[in-house]
Amino acid sequence: MKKRSTIEQIFLHLSLTVWSLIVLFPVYTLIVNSFKIQREIFINPFSLPTNITLEGYQNAIKYGNFSILFRNSLTITVICLLLIMFFGSLASYSLVRWKSTISKITYIFFILGMMIPVKLATISLIDLTQKLNTHDTLLAVIPIYVASGIPVSILVITEFIRNLPSGLIEAARIDGASEFQVYLRIVLPLCRPALATVAIFNMVPIWNDFWWPLILLRSKENRTIQLGVSLLFGEFSANWTNILSVLCLAALPMLILYLIFSRQFIKGLTAGAIKG
Repeated sequence: MKKRSTIEQIFLHLSLTVWSLIVLFPVYTLIVNSFKIQREIFINPFSLPTNITLEGYQNAIKYGNFSILFRNSLTITVICLLLIMFFGSLASYSLVRWKSTISKITYIFFILGMMIPVKLATISLIDLTQKLNTHDTLLAVIPIYVASGIPVSILVITEFIRNLPSGLIEAARIDGASEFQVYLRIVLPLCRPALATVAIFNMVPIWNDFWWPLILLRSKENRTIQLGVSLLFGEFSANWTNILSVLCLAALPMLILYLIFSRQFIKGLTAGAIKG
């Protein structure tokens, strides 16, 4: 592989540095303004706070029902991710091992699900949740998120499983392992990079989703963080200190999960890129 020249390396590092600053600037603005009083936010929104205040965080925890909002969002996200990774990996293993024309058609059918906006079925899904008596419960949104995440899960994990050494699977079969045992003890542990990729791809849209909680979750005890933040905006005014503080708290779990899965995420994205 041809080495880059010094000028190319400098340009590359400079471009990445500039891009990193552009991406991190909104994050910086969000964090510093969450420690300011509202008057200071309007006067100079990009400077460091002259007098640090924790009023926004205290109000979010004490008066904003943040613990309930956080619990609901975390419950929905964790359950959905576990179901997406389980059913996605199980379906992917089946599609890889089932070599026939029907399996290829089934795979294409799943991938086509990525092209259809699920919001087109809003009215039908509202009617369905009402008939199933799950409207205004967490069970109303979980199946929707799982169904939305399955196609990308199958797309990523199927290609990863195809690149696994077939000798491991055949050796397990010779030892008397059933198909499910092969999947559970051999395939699933080796798919951790792909599973981390699927988790990161799905956890941010699920955590940040506003549409389905707004449509299907109306009671206070079932609201999510994003829906709760929207209610902080008044008709004529808004307390930006409280809003930015809640947004910082809401972004913290996603940042922690990304840092945990980041190494496996990179492995999953680069899997199969280099063959040797």
